[in-house]
Amino acid sequence: MREVNEDRSSYAGQRAAGEAIERGDGGLSVAALLSRAGLAAGPEPVTGGTRPGAGAAEVEPATSVTGEGARTGAGAGAAPSGPGTEGEHTAGAPHGSAPTPTAPDVDGLASAIAEAAGPLVPEGRLSPDSDFFDAGGTSVGAVELVAALEDSLGIEMDLDEVFADARPRSLARRWLATAGTAAASAAPGASETPAPAWSAAPPVPAPRTPPPGTAPRTPLARTTTGSWRAVGDSSPSSSYPPSPPSRPSSYPSARPEDLEQILADLSLADRLPWTGSPEPLPPRRILLTGATGFLGGHLLLDLLRHSDAHVYCLVRAPDEEAASARLGAALKTHRLPWSSEIRRRVTVLPGDIRRPRLGLSDDRWNTLAHELDSVVGVAAAVDFLRGYQSLRQSNVLGALTLAELAATGPPKPLHHISSIAVFNEVGIASMGEDDQLAHVDRLVAGYDQTKWAAEVALRRARDHGLVVTALRPGGIGGHTRTGAYNPQDLSSGLISAFARFRTVPAFQYLNSAPVDWVSRVAAAVVCEPDAWGHDYHLTGVPNTLDDVVRDMAFGGMHVRVQDWDEWRDDALNRLETDPVPELDFLTRVLRSPTALRLCEATLKGPAATGDRTAALVEALGLRPPARYDSRAQLRTFERLARDGLARLPHKDDQPYLWFTETTEGFVGPVGTVADTPCSMALTLSIASMYQLAGERRVDAGGELVCSAVHPEPLVVARGDLWVRPEEGIPREHGQHHRLLTYRLLLRDADGGRWWLEGHKHARARRDVWRQTRALRVDIGREGEPASFTGELVVPADSYVRDQIDGIKVDPRLTAREQRAAKLTWLAWFGLEMGRGLIGPFARAAADLLDLRRTPTLSERHR
Repeated sequence: MREVNEDRSSYAGQRAAGEAIERGDGGLSVAALLSRAGLAAGPEPVTGGTRPGAGAAEVEPATSVTGEGARTGAGAGAAPSGPGTEGEHTAGAPHGSAPTPTAPDVDGLASAIAEAAGPLVPEGRLSPDSDFFDAGGTSVGAVELVAALEDSLGIEMDLDEVFADARPRSLARRWLATAGTAAASAAPGASETPAPAWSAAPPVPAPRTPPPGTAPRTPLARTTTGSWRAVGDSSPSSSYPPSPPSRPSSYPSARPEDLEQILADLSLADRLPWTGSPEPLPPRRILLTGATGFLGGHLLLDLLRHSDAHVYCLVRAPDEEAASARLGAALKTHRLPWSSEIRRRVTVLPGDIRRPRLGLSDDRWNTLAHELDSVVGVAAAVDFLRGYQSLRQSNVLGALTLAELAATGPPKPLHHISSIAVFNEVGIASMGEDDQLAHVDRLVAGYDQTKWAAEVALRRARDHGLVVTALRPGGIGGHTRTGAYNPQDLSSGLISAFARFRTVPAFQYLNSAPVDWVSRVAAAVVCEPDAWGHDYHLTGVPNTLDDVVRDMAFGGMHVRVQDWDEWRDDALNRLETDPVPELDFLTRVLRSPTALRLCEATLKGPAATGDRTAALVEALGLRPPARYDSRAQLRTFERLARDGLARLPHKDDQPYLWFTETTEGFVGPVGTVADTPCSMALTLSIASMYQLAGERRVDAGGELVCSAVHPEPLVVARGDLWVRPEEGIPREHGQHHRLLTYRLLLRDADGGRWWLEGHKHARARRDVWRQTRALRVDIGREGEPASFTGELVVPADSYVRDQIDGIKVDPRLTAREQRAAKLTWLAWFGLEMGRGLIGPFARAAADLLDLRRTPTLSERHR
């Protein structure tokens, strides 16, 4: 394996070719990007050994592909402590010139920031070169850190700066640079564009200025016809359309120091060993990272269900016992089993994806390298607020470490869970499985940048013979059967906000799919050798704006479409006026300029297409990709509402569909003849189809006129009607099957409270028509047993007029939607009543046709 400090200039051509392939011609050109990172020209000579503050390209030789120095805060470009070291041998300075001394304020300020951040991490202390989030800090802790710095040190720091790079030394440098102190000023004669000391990228040489009177050279790029043209040439003969105009934003493009770090990290892929092709056999021993996450936990169960493999799960924990407990707790949180049979086929490895060799001992690493036959990388830090520097260890260097493991020993395939975030460029034209990825300089969110860098680095690993499969999910929705969901997923947060506020932003597509489908397809790819080595989109069938509005309207949630900026302002105002703790993360996202750019690219991007995925699913006989519609989201919506994120339609909302029901009959005191006339006029309504599918419940309102109870009409304060309660299970010896149950809370003119309970039963008798109309009722004062009983019947001449022809539908629906709603209700209600009526007849027929020799005693005679 090459060492990083061997002849960097010999790799410049490889990097340039790789970037030209991966990035295309638009946006920032390859030559310009390489020149920013100091790769377009040879490095300046350095004397006196290793340069202090060197990045990942100049660390001491290491046994890991990423190197120990590349994985720690200090080795990732943090300058050593002490005055007189930072800026030494600055790129672009004349050879032999005096180095720029480090301002003493940097170390002192970094220590003060680390001291303020210490109480906000689990260990209680933080070193100046450690990342706040990698040490266990949270987004809420970052907000508290900003407040603490302002209170104790008088430093006003933007929250996005903390998320971009949360190392105290980096924060100190950037704050001093912003404040214009001597620590941030360049030394005399230094480069006009010095590389940030906290970046692990090689130093940036001074830009080469052309002689006076000479036009600057324009970088060239190749067209599809084989000719060469200048980047940015928008002449009609160009085969590439002009780049779309940039949109105003607080972060119009990626930070230069992030671009430099990305290129330095991409070059690490060139250090991977050469390897051959793995045996095309289903895996028997699989290493899985990220099993404690939402997708990783479901993928673990699918790998166990659909293969005979033994799975090794890397879990961040100090020891095996703690790792096993953490994995079991995570699976139970996602409503997944953690049984003895599962534990028998799972080996839990305490480790850390962010550390060299995954935090494993040399013996364990070597053993795994020779025993495993497949590596599946799901683990990633998913935070849309943190910057590239803060996320790279988990998302980029971790992926390269897994590639190193896959290339060590017998060849093994690497299955990498990427994301369609690699396309999150505003204005991108298409998102196909083999389409060009976004231009990295137009990705401003750290999460998008790390997913892009990891996938591009693994593409380079393919040139070394490594078989790499890239699986790109979009938004991962809840499980269609259990309703388990990821509360920190952006799709879950947006859907919750849509349902809670009844507004949606004007988007083009939502590329999301349920977790059970994503996990099943991913497991099939891992277990099918013919599927290895390709790129797949696990996004299902995208939802359009019309789809979402129609699904929500069909469920009784009528939403108003707003412009993106209007929707964001409205959602923030509502969240601030009436805070929802479960949606705090969404509030932070909507407040962050960087995260807003990510949301804009996500909501305004094209539909993700997955032709290769669809062909694979069809070939393997799996469930085909489908739209993640209201039916698939039903269980998830229930859990979101129960957990306080979403709000399902309520009976206080405007009804979705309603009709009237009039009953007439007689009641009397319990134990006497019912001879007092009584009538009831009800309005039966449903707030959404969810009531029918989830509860089989109808809302009831109206009044009861019964002189035996009170001389004045009684008003229904609250009423519910259940269709076939408890699946229509009979109450007495199989003779009376319940069709409908009424429960009403009544209030009389004097303020007294009464209750009414009524039942419609089905029996094996010829008067089926009357059974659907007759209601047996009991009436009593609240908290007391029934005082009156009797029977009320719907008049035959009013049944069809009121309950079929008289159905009203929300006028906000279109005429087509109104017809669909009415027909859906009639079909559902008719089916339920038919099932209820046929039950007693089927039971009676079974008794008549029972030819068993030994009769079974009935319940009555046991």
